[in-house]
Amino acid sequence: MHDEDQKKTEIPHRMSRIAFPKAKYGVYLAIMIIAVVLIIFYKDFIFK
Repeated sequence: MHDEDQKKTEIPHRMSRIAFPKAKYGVYLAIMIIAVVLIIFYKDFIFK
């Protein structure tokens, strides 16, 4: 029983070959995308 509790979650075979980026880069990318979209929508108010 003790060995079953310590099993690591195994990565699926197809996903094991993919290099995932760090989570912080996803957060930075999301912030950049939101900023660009807001600038596009509100460019009239920003650049009077």
